[in-house]
Amino acid sequence: MPYRHALAVPVRTVAALAVPLLALGGCGGGPGPAGSVATPAAAPTGDGSTPSTPDLKEMRAATFRVAAVTPREGEVVGVGMPIIVTFSRAVSSRAKVERALRVRMSRAVPGGWFWPSPRQAVFRPRRFWPSGERITLDARTSGLRDASGVSGEGNVTRTFRVGRARVSIVDTRAHRMSVSEDGRVVRRTPISAGRGGRRAYTTTSGVHLVMGKGDPVVMSSAWMGVTNPEDPRYYKMRVRYAVQISASGEYVHSAPWSVASQGHENVSHGCVNASPDFARWFYGRSVRGDVVLVTGTSRPLAWNNGYGYWQLPWTRWKAASAR
Repeated sequence: MPYRHALAVPVRTVAALAVPLLALGGCGGGPGPAGSVATPAAAPTGDGSTPSTPDLKEMRAATFRVAAVTPREGEVVGVGMPIIVTFSRAVSSRAKVERALRVRMSRAVPGGWFWPSPRQAVFRPRRFWPSGERITLDARTSGLRDASGVSGEGNVTRTFRVGRARVSIVDTRAHRMSVSEDGRVVRRTPISAGRGGRRAYTTTSGVHLVMGKGDPVVMSSAWMGVTNPEDPRYYKMRVRYAVQISASGEYVHSAPWSVASQGHENVSHGCVNASPDFARWFYGRSVRGDVVLVTGTSRPLAWNNGYGYWQLPWTRWKAASAR
């Protein structure tokens, strides 16, 4: 993916959402110290949503297994959260494996699998999950044999629950953000989004999901290739209450330096700037899979940018099933 990113490291991640902040970049915060702009960048994921390269031992084995499942066992997630199953190696008989991935729901809703790569299958419902839904994934791959002669080993079961239907709408033209819970607006706030002028400084429009959060997150100018502290463009700063909404590094975060612009103009390098009070409140309520709909920009969120799967229409999603 054509993103250039600076390093964003969660210094402390709240236990309720203790997941790594995924590949980051293209975000910022408006003028900071000495006129700098905070922008994060690439950090690896460890939750299986981005497959790691199989090691040599794994490739030599005549078996495959479920290497990771997202969400975690017992996790409470938002209504947009997908189920991401990552395998230890490429799967050649995807239809057979897909039939072995069984999703049980407390309230049945239409859903389907999508294969973004030979090593990963993603399940999402046709529409957002109902709040309160309990979901169990049974990956019954033990004993399966694919077309290349590789056999599956080990069955995996994961159960998680959907919390409140929390949907936030960010209007980058009106410079406003509203948060609804179970269909009721609970808070509105002025914001400042990406200032544009360059594609990298333009907030992406579309259906984002909360991917993780950190307080604080260290953001630096390394994404621009600026690492020398003597360079006038250099900066390194800690950003509070940072809620990640894309893999290319967009956050909703506290930006006390841009409060005067919030509600009036877009000044960031792509992030959604908010007041410290609102950012603290939003951070405390956010869980992985909460929906953040961004509108009003010329740069669409790519479907393969983090949890951007809702960018794909249902017909295309279903067409990508292996069955």
